[in-house]
Amino acid sequence: MATTKKTTKKQWSADDIISSYMEYVLDHGTAPVSIYKFCKDAQQTEAHFYTHFGSFESLKQHIWVALYDSTVATLHKDKDFENYPNKEKILSFFYTMFGNLTANRSYVLVALHEHKAILKNLEQLKELRLKIKSFAKELIETSNDEKAYKITKNPVSLFSEGTWMQFLFILKYWMDDTSAGFEKTDVAIEKSVKAIFDVFETTPLDSLIDFGKFLVKENFAMAK
Repeated sequence: MATTKKTTKKQWSADDIISSYMEYVLDHGTAPVSIYKFCKDAQQTEAHFYTHFGSFESLKQHIWVALYDSTVATLHKDKDFENYPNKEKILSFFYTMFGNLTANRSYVLVALHEHKAILKNLEQLKELRLKIKSFAKELIETSNDEKAYKITKNPVSLFSEGTWMQFLFILKYWMDDTSAGFEKTDVAIEKSVKAIFDVFETTPLDSLIDFGKFLVKENFAMAK
C-alpha cells in the first residue's frame, strides 16, 4: 500500500516574512490582526516568525531599513559616488530612496495611514531616522575634516537632524503628489537640497527664496 508523503513548507527567512507581510497588507488594505493569524494563513509557525522579528512593530521598522539599505547599495554601485560633492550625494540619495518608495508606493501609503494619529504612524520610521542621520553625519564629518578652521566647520548634529526633517517633508510631499511620474516630487527634492546647502554654505539665499515660492505655488494648486 502506497503511503502519501507529507510535504513541509519551507521555513521563512527574514525576506520571506517581509514579502508575506507586505503582500498581506496590499491584499487586505490593513495590517494583520495578530502574529498567530498571520503565521497560520502563511502555513508557518510563530516560532519561525520570532526567529527574525520580535513583533510587527520591529518588522515594520525593518522594512524601512531594508528600503534604505537597498538605496545605499544602489548608490555604491556607481564607482564615482564616493567622489561626488556632498550636495550631489544627498540629491542622489533622495532620488534613489524615493524611487524605491515609488516602487512600493501602495504599501507605503497603507502603512503610513494605519493609525489616525500621525505620530503613531511615524513610529515605524525610528530605525530609518537613525540610518539617515548617520548617513548625513558621515557626509558632514568628512567635509569638516577638509576644513582648516573650526569656525568654518558645519554643526554635525544640526545637519544630520536637518536631513531627517528634510526627508519627512519630501515624504509628505510625495504622498500627496499626483503629478505624472511624481515629477513635482523630483523638483521638490532638487529645490530643497539646494536651499539647505545654501544655508549651510552661507551662500546667497536665492535658492531658498525660490524654494519658498515653489512651496507657496504648490500649496495653492493642491488647495484648489
